[in-house]
Amino acid sequence: MQQEHHHTPAPTDIPNPNRTPTPTQQLAHERVDHRFKALPPDAEGLTVGELAAQRRNLFTGGFTTPVLALSAESVEHNLRLLETYAERHGLAFAPHGKTSMAPQLFDRQLEHGAWGITAAVPHQARVYRAHGIARIFLANELVDAPALRWLASELDADPDFRFICYVDSVRGVELMDAALTEAGARRPVDVVVELGAGEGARTGARTEADCTAVADAVAAAGTLRLVGVAGYEGEVPQADADRVHAWLNRLVSLAADLDKAGRFSPDIEEIVISAGGSAWFDAVADVFAEIPELSVPVLKLLRSGAYVSHDDGHYRHLTPFNRVPEEGALQPAFRLWTQVVSRPTPEQAFTNGGKRDAAYDLDLPEAQVVRDARTGTVRPADGITVTGLSDQHGWVRTEPGAEIEVGDWLGMGLSHPCTSFDKWQLIPLVEADGTVVDYIRTFF
Repeated sequence: MQQEHHHTPAPTDIPNPNRTPTPTQQLAHERVDHRFKALPPDAEGLTVGELAAQRRNLFTGGFTTPVLALSAESVEHNLRLLETYAERHGLAFAPHGKTSMAPQLFDRQLEHGAWGITAAVPHQARVYRAHGIARIFLANELVDAPALRWLASELDADPDFRFICYVDSVRGVELMDAALTEAGARRPVDVVVELGAGEGARTGARTEADCTAVADAVAAAGTLRLVGVAGYEGEVPQADADRVHAWLNRLVSLAADLDKAGRFSPDIEEIVISAGGSAWFDAVADVFAEIPELSVPVLKLLRSGAYVSHDDGHYRHLTPFNRVPEEGALQPAFRLWTQVVSRPTPEQAFTNGGKRDAAYDLDLPEAQVVRDARTGTVRPADGITVTGLSDQHGWVRTEPGAEIEVGDWLGMGLSHPCTSFDKWQLIPLVEADGTVVDYIRTFF
């Protein structure tokens, strides 16, 4: 992995006219307009790169509320932390891109040693390819014929493109083979057998016998190569440390058994064993450290994705770093700034940020700080609680003595990064003093 970086990222590069800009650099040429909520109205017509170069202040630079901000320092800290973690535990890392769908963050993750980027559906893989991602792990089954035709053309056109996806049924293998054969695919698609996390869990073959039948079907299909096994430990029913470790040991044993039986494609140079969401990657590291020697080297591929922004709710309580604090600690990077627009009673206030702006599928936003509209000072949001969200309002309960009035900005911490990024197409990347140093473009 590359050396750690200790600088706050510079604004999105404006391409040199004498060389071809990268896809990410091209984002700097996109025009700012009404499509991007919360950006300053007087920035209309500027390019993103031009606006970033102005280094406006989030609070005094003309931004409208609600506005979602991403901490530049926390993002950098989290990127370094997972890079170091993966390196320490001998893991390759393909972070799940569905969390952010932000090519600028993909580039940063690759700079910090990522093997590639994980996707969940074909659309995400298309976005990745449009922005130059050379290695994609699709942690899902892929039986969509149009998507498989697109994949075949991508693989045939680029010999350096590496793609891996799940298979978990004989029928799925048949559908893949038929679509790829019809497309005239010249390169086989690499697949891993997905082992289900248990009865009542999500996708994945339920038994080792089922996995073997899938492996045999792949071997009979000329368009596919079996390169490993994978799954998602976060779906283990009633997950706890013992159950998750037991399932991960099953996954490793499955790989060893398939290898011993000669069921992996004979021309592979490595066997892929992949798992790892954002709640149990310490268990993945524990079990993968004990993988026995197989016939070829093993690519131990971790896929955690929510770490980049972390959160102030769901993942804050689940992160493995809580269980193993000597490994470090992630930092929540999101803050949603909303404005108090109504204070109808001493016990109640309403802000202008609601379901259209904040993640709410796991936990409600957390009131953290108040920025005083009169003085510009920031204080803790003592005695202030977000109790509900309407489409475009936040319901706030205020205890006696709580200081907040119409016009103040209320800064909220958010839960579940996956449903925070998807509500914003262009997110200010903000330093601790409020300086906006860049804008993160998302593609949901």
